[in-house]
Amino acid sequence: MKALVYRGPGKRAWEERPTPKVKRPTDAVIKILHTTICGTDLHILNGDVPEVEDGRILGHEGVGIVDSVGDSVTTFVPGDQVIISCITSCGKCRNCRRSMYSHCLDGGWLLGHTIDGTQAEYVRIPHADNSLYAVPEGADKEALVMLSDILPTGYECGVLSGCVKPGDTVAIIGAGPIGLAALMTAKLFSPSELILVDLDEDRLEVSRRFGATQVINSSDGKASARIMQLTRDRGVDVAIEAVGIRASFDICQETVAAGGHLANIGVHGKSVELHLEKLWSQNITLTTRLVDTSTTPMLLQSVLTSKLRPEQLITHRFALADIGAAYDTFGNAGQERALKVMLGA
Repeated sequence: MKALVYRGPGKRAWEERPTPKVKRPTDAVIKILHTTICGTDLHILNGDVPEVEDGRILGHEGVGIVDSVGDSVTTFVPGDQVIISCITSCGKCRNCRRSMYSHCLDGGWLLGHTIDGTQAEYVRIPHADNSLYAVPEGADKEALVMLSDILPTGYECGVLSGCVKPGDTVAIIGAGPIGLAALMTAKLFSPSELILVDLDEDRLEVSRRFGATQVINSSDGKASARIMQLTRDRGVDVAIEAVGIRASFDICQETVAAGGHLANIGVHGKSVELHLEKLWSQNITLTTRLVDTSTTPMLLQSVLTSKLRPEQLITHRFALADIGAAYDTFGNAGQERALKVMLGA
């Protein structure tokens, strides 16, 4: 089979690799129908995730068809169409019993990280019964790819960790795909203000269409001052960091209100400075989190009833064999006006 392979920082290759087979009784092998590229894949290519070894097949999102299953798989049979969760979970260990699937003692974030991932013609999924979700008949399979990672990440790591409530003022720093997923799912809680901050005017315009009440271009370095002006110097109830760089984290620290929540989503490849000399007395809650995908069933229902429309995030489509061009497009998102690129088999 063909697959997109990581070959060290800044290097990738579309290569011939052995088709995966069932290794353990709980495995399933999935033929990929649709997959996509995540910002985390770009972090890996930049060398920000040193655990990823040379030769690893990248990708942790997708929808596909069950090709084969191990003897212990009871929920799925060959021919079933499934959503692949970015998080692998056994469902039985002490962390899974707390719905903290991201820290499953025999799973977690494996795909495209410590085992081969989904940017390939086939992928092996451990703990298939708890790491796959059935595709309902007639559902938009491209939209459902967003349930692999981006929607649950924005919702769990941003909206739920930030404890967004009706009437809250929410600032989301970063209007990329994850920030927009946080925006879409935050609307489920009816906040009074949704402020989106980004450097890119095109993404800010998309944010307006998706429901942002205020947008701020941060290219002049004055985003924090403008947020404080909009909130009459009170600050925001929830500040969501959705980029993974120091500048965006600093905006969150500078604008979170007393008693507020700072929810970090971004993947930080470099350290940031936590200003406890200012925040120690402010009763804020700071959260970090890796997505658990425990909310995927609820989000799936919201997609099926059109309360959420994640297909709106798809801006470009490529054949899987053209994944090199897809990476070039996604890696130059500003110039290409790219949000999510969809790869089809």
